[in-house]
Amino acid sequence: MSTVQVFLASRNAKKIAEMERILAEHAPGVRVLGLDDVSAYDEPVEDAPDFVGNALLKARAGWRETGLPSVADDSGLCVDALNGMPGVLSARWSGRPKDDHRNNRLLLEQLEDVPDERRTAHFTCAVALVTGDGPDHEVVVTGEMPGRVVREVRGDGGFGYDVVFEADERPGVTTAELSREDKDAISHRGHALRELGPVLAERLGSRS
Repeated sequence: MSTVQVFLASRNAKKIAEMERILAEHAPGVRVLGLDDVSAYDEPVEDAPDFVGNALLKARAGWRETGLPSVADDSGLCVDALNGMPGVLSARWSGRPKDDHRNNRLLLEQLEDVPDERRTAHFTCAVALVTGDGPDHEVVVTGEMPGRVVREVRGDGGFGYDVVFEADERPGVTTAELSREDKDAISHRGHALRELGPVLAERLGSRS
């Protein structure tokens, strides 16, 4: 497959690189562009009540504004002891402007008195692909990564809540302490993107 551009509605350089690595397994020529690579536009308010709705809002806007196959994800940490929160509010859990350090500090404070056995949680990710107008041109996939919230910040990789989360598949280390390859293999986003990859490759092929 020749090089094809796909737009990801994000400014997170680590997320863009992560998506390009995983999608390249199925679409070897793909190049993922972020918001800083295209002309500025008014981004939609993420006011849907769930991850799927927010992902679709962003992907539809990306398609309308860029004309490129557009991918958007919405993801977050769902903590059982907090009745599934922060959930869709994960990125702005401690208020605006978004700040990972402040979010993590607030989360650890809220769970300070929660015993280890009740600190279970999971990351959820919904990824939407929009390649045209209407439902026939939309695909949404989801992925999860179960685990638990630890009691202190550890690691300097990843982003968001990775520094306070241990995945069930890699106990003893936070996802911020994993290599990129190890995290890709088990992450919520990795699961979703590997499901999306073949669909993306098929749709990009049909456009060429």
